[in-house]
Amino acid sequence: MFSRKRGGPKHVRATDAPPSEALERSLAADDEPPAPDQGPWDSRHAPDGVQRLDLGSLQIPAIEGVEVRVQANPEGGVEQIVLVDGESALQLGVFAAPKSEGIWDEVRAEIAEAMTADGVAARETTGPYGIELIARVNTPDGPADVRFVGVDGPRWMVRALYQGAAAADPGREGALAEVLSGLVVVRDQEARPVREALPLQLPKEMTEQAQAEAAQAGPPGANGAPQ
Repeated sequence: MFSRKRGGPKHVRATDAPPSEALERSLAADDEPPAPDQGPWDSRHAPDGVQRLDLGSLQIPAIEGVEVRVQANPEGGVEQIVLVDGESALQLGVFAAPKSEGIWDEVRAEIAEAMTADGVAARETTGPYGIELIARVNTPDGPADVRFVGVDGPRWMVRALYQGAAAADPGREGALAEVLSGLVVVRDQEARPVREALPLQLPKEMTEQAQAEAAQAGPPGANGAPQ
């Protein structure tokens, strides 16, 4: 049997002692991660006053001298993004990731495994965003250097593929490095499978312009065009 003596220990109330600073931080902002020192930025931390090309889940800063090449389907869905600056190119992709952990380590290992299966020797190196993957691959135009960079964010991952001069020598990234560090990822609240490509869409005015040009050109063979 248990008895309760008068004057014994009383129940401790939450207000009897102030919480520690560490506890206050852990309870604040629903465990929202702190803002990084550099981009790619989550939309919550993106700097203001920057002109960007809005492709939906990805916003690309306008940098002088960098050409943005976008491949889209007739509905305006973006299928490929390549940025070109002189002898260098940067291909971009953005994917869904878990909230609790990044996926670049796993993705990088799979890329290396696939390259090895194709007879390509890939090796890891360290760059501004952590571990990168570099290799020399065979192309129709001959051997070419490639360099994969991954950036883990809150519920997203950006995969960047450098080609050309910037792949062979990171010191020649130039304006492309500025573009990568200025990217903004807009992650929607929809639950998505890990690694699913986040939706990318041309701005409405660009989609309408492309559709109008296609309609004006007509089907193959129209207006005397060769079939």
